[in-house]
Amino acid sequence: MYCNHCGKQNPNDARICAYCGTAVGGAAAPWRLVRPRVGRRIAGVCAGLADYYGWNLTAMRIVWLVLFLFAGTGGLIYLILWIVMPNSDQ
Repeated sequence: MYCNHCGKQNPNDARICAYCGTAVGGAAAPWRLVRPRVGRRIAGVCAGLADYYGWNLTAMRIVWLVLFLFAGTGGLIYLILWIVMPNSDQ
């Protein structure tokens, strides 16, 4: 079994990679779209989207501001996501 993190060969019954220490085998935990409790400005929608897609938080907020000011749909979409996205457990 190969480690997905470092690519080194491990025994088939290994649970942890002997080289880098990450978990091997089994399914990865599903990545959920949630609003974090830390780093919010208003409701955490931009922070949650930035975490989910791996984008820069400042760039996400600027894009959202442009959508709000010029497209006019940013506010409505933000409110819908505020209601639909759950808070994170942490």
